[in-house]
Amino acid sequence: MIFVDADACPVKAEVDRVATRHKVPVRMVSNGGIRPSPNPLVESVIVPEGPDEADKWIAERAGPGDVVITGDIPLAARCVEAGALVLKPNGEALTDRNIGATLASRDLMADLRAADPFRQGGGKGFTRADRSRFLDALERSVRQAGRTAPR
Repeated sequence: MIFVDADACPVKAEVDRVATRHKVPVRMVSNGGIRPSPNPLVESVIVPEGPDEADKWIAERAGPGDVVITGDIPLAARCVEAGALVLKPNGEALTDRNIGATLASRDLMADLRAADPFRQGGGKGFTRADRSRFLDALERSVRQAGRTAPR
């Protein structure tokens, strides 16, 4: 199964393509406002409005043999802990080896932004190279998840 934190995900079409090629079901989880896919493998899951509702839904279901697509680092940490493979939309894999440092960096940046009101925004734009890197990483992750999925 591929779970997508879909509200602001820039790679939904890529997930759809890879899932179709591998015949893997997908759950696009959001608070609403995304167009449902005509692909029978892709189910749109609409969760109630509220902070982190989509994250909670995904974290409660993701586990070994699943792939989770998210840019939300706390959600990624919960999914890694549950045994899922996690990718950011730019193709970066979040694993038990790097999730601690990634969480710490996220928290540090949040503290810096809170301390300095002029230090807002930032981040790089999403590029064609990010999209390509994501496609490669998703292909690898889907194959790896297929080998580790519980039978």
